[in-house]
Amino acid sequence: MRVLMVEDAADLAEAVTAGLTRSGMACDWAEGVETAKDFLAVQSYDALVLDINLPDGTGTDLLRGLRAKGDRTPVMMLTALLSVDDRVGALDLGADDYLVKPFDQRELEARLRALVRRDSDQKSDHITLGPLRFSPAQLTAELDGNRLDLTRREAALLGLLLRNQGQYLNKERLYDGLFTFNDADVGLNAIELYIARLRKKLSGSDVNISTRRGVGYRIALDD
Repeated sequence: MRVLMVEDAADLAEAVTAGLTRSGMACDWAEGVETAKDFLAVQSYDALVLDINLPDGTGTDLLRGLRAKGDRTPVMMLTALLSVDDRVGALDLGADDYLVKPFDQRELEARLRALVRRDSDQKSDHITLGPLRFSPAQLTAELDGNRLDLTRREAALLGLLLRNQGQYLNKERLYDGLFTFNDADVGLNAIELYIARLRKKLSGSDVNISTRRGVGYRIALDD
């Protein structure tokens, strides 16, 4: 899951970005509207976190532009404004949710997961595939009731595959869901390494990660 945070307060942005990274999300940070537009021009995101007041514009202006282009990416607004009119205005422009500063990091993470679940029509806070049960909130997985020993990146990759189970995802899509612009030193071949590790941990079960050359990877139950 890849998130773009647009926030000019460096201390808040760095803390939130670090927290989202620990929770298994890949998070890019833009300090203003123009930088956010540059990111959005080359990268798609699972969710956006937009502050309202920014040095070179407002998050609501950015949101208005996205919705006018038909971009339906889930958007969480951050605001220090307590006015009901301000909050209603953001929702009417197409925001999916909002948080008033100061907020708890755990609530932000939970609301982002809820937005992505809603966008993908996922009803439960757990994802299952046969004997495999995955918790996006805890970044944990159980296979036949036994806890799998997963690193944060392995768990994030497993979650991405499971949210798209039955579909082939190419290497670039998986890379985009795991790494940010700050990870430029990590190559696409890292995906092959993480796939190999997951396959080893799922071995012996009927949960299989298959490869279709030139298409990508898919998680599904063996036929």
